[in-house]
Amino acid sequence: MTLCTATAYYVRKMIDETALAVLRKRYLIRDDAGNLLESPEGMFRRVADHVASADRSLDRQSRQRIADAYFQAMSDLEFLPNSPTLMNAGRELGQLAACFVLPVEDSLDSIFETIKETARIHQSGGGTGFSFSKLRPAGDVVRSTMGAASGPVSFIRVFNMATEVIKQGGTRRGANMGILRVDHPDIEKFVTIKNDPKELTNFNLSVAVTDAFIAACREDGAFALVNPRNGRQVRKVRALALLDLIARSAWESGEPGLVFLDTINRANPTPHMGAIEATNPCGEQPLLAYESCCLGSINLAKLVSAGDIDRERLARLVHLAVRFLDDVIDGSKYPVAMIESISKANRKIGLGVMGFAHMLIALGIPYDSEDALKMAGDIMGFIKEESKKASRELAGQRGVFPSYRGSIWEGKGLPQRNATTTTIAPTGTLSIIAGTSSGIEPIYDTEYSRIIFGGLCVHVVDSLYLKMKDTMDPARLRELFRKAHDVNPDWHLAIQKAFQDHVDNAVSKTINLSAHATPEEVRSIFLNAHAMGLKGITVFRDTSRDAQVLSCKC
Repeated sequence: MTLCTATAYYVRKMIDETALAVLRKRYLIRDDAGNLLESPEGMFRRVADHVASADRSLDRQSRQRIADAYFQAMSDLEFLPNSPTLMNAGRELGQLAACFVLPVEDSLDSIFETIKETARIHQSGGGTGFSFSKLRPAGDVVRSTMGAASGPVSFIRVFNMATEVIKQGGTRRGANMGILRVDHPDIEKFVTIKNDPKELTNFNLSVAVTDAFIAACREDGAFALVNPRNGRQVRKVRALALLDLIARSAWESGEPGLVFLDTINRANPTPHMGAIEATNPCGEQPLLAYESCCLGSINLAKLVSAGDIDRERLARLVHLAVRFLDDVIDGSKYPVAMIESISKANRKIGLGVMGFAHMLIALGIPYDSEDALKMAGDIMGFIKEESKKASRELAGQRGVFPSYRGSIWEGKGLPQRNATTTTIAPTGTLSIIAGTSSGIEPIYDTEYSRIIFGGLCVHVVDSLYLKMKDTMDPARLRELFRKAHDVNPDWHLAIQKAFQDHVDNAVSKTINLSAHATPEEVRSIFLNAHAMGLKGITVFRDTSRDAQVLSCKC
């Protein structure tokens, strides 16, 4: 058996049939007739070679050594970058980032220019976030025509329709995040729009909540809604009643979520570059206008050794992943010149984890336990610390990020190559490829179906459960394989906080609720999330939508 054949056999052995179906559907190269031209190991080699080639400071032999290390980490399924990198590295599109935020200014020219830029991003497999908060409210005057403005929701519908058309020819389903400030006069319409399941099917929605609004809720006071065109108060509402409306809509449809705008901006690493107004589609990546970010995740389940986490191996993997993601910034083609400029000025990367639930199970730790919280804080704290060391080492070799002067890192006297290094992404598709639990979520079920891009429905059977079910006491199995809806919301929140405390950016985490949960519970979760210092919050009540991404069957 040749080395190439042995490597191919090894990679195929690591990847199960469900993962292969996902890879064949969207990731592996095909010819014009649709015939596969690439294997999983070929994909990993393509990605590794392209990303390593971005470092022009190395000689050919050193680049090959780095490429081999990248290939090994991916083929071992210990680290995977975000989907656009796997899809596009070494190919004509060449766009490698997953997360983008684009500005929406209060003019038709700006709105439709942003739609054009969105089309380019979606064609290349990226997702986009927008704040529509600068758009004047419905009924407000349009001076150029003396007509009446149609308001933010009407323009979100235009973006939604454009995405519907664009995604037909894109590399994966177009995804958007639409955000509106809680003090916008059209907030009630925005909050309730997705109670109709036919509305805005290509958008996630979040309300940008301020500290002032939360304070008014806690005091059961009045809250002013303000016209963004002129800064004038339009009317006052009872803050708690508005929060109840948001909570009831989230209870009914899973949307909107909340992003805590002031909390996010207190952690803004480059405040001199502007305030953050929006996030990527899943909420884990707050970004400036025209900023992008490349993400990657370490598979924690692969690092369990002798009843503990192999810290030395994890440290090496973190340093390798930070270098990989920094190379991605330089190895990517950018759909808009301004995106390239700002992304390279800040050089944000987002290293996170997947397989957290499987790691806990392998260590004999229930998800909803104090031991799980301690492990979450310890592991993510370790990853953040090592990622800062890695970024500092790269700064010594390649220079600090160009907007370093004036950043929080200059203030701390900490040279960094990257304005941010850590993010917790949902890793939905990546975790299927890696054969592990997604992100930091508990397992959804031991057997379930998942709808992914293109409407592909894949059947997922928990591989770890299959290995353990015949050798472990049933009561112990139930204790360890805690399903998402069996976990009390307070534990969901606590796990999210344990990670957020050690993450530069934000955390993608769903607070799963049983079908019997109440709107009042949702409101309580929202208030608790803000008090805990989280940057955002998403809830989902089981069966609140007819069509769910995760379900017991297709």
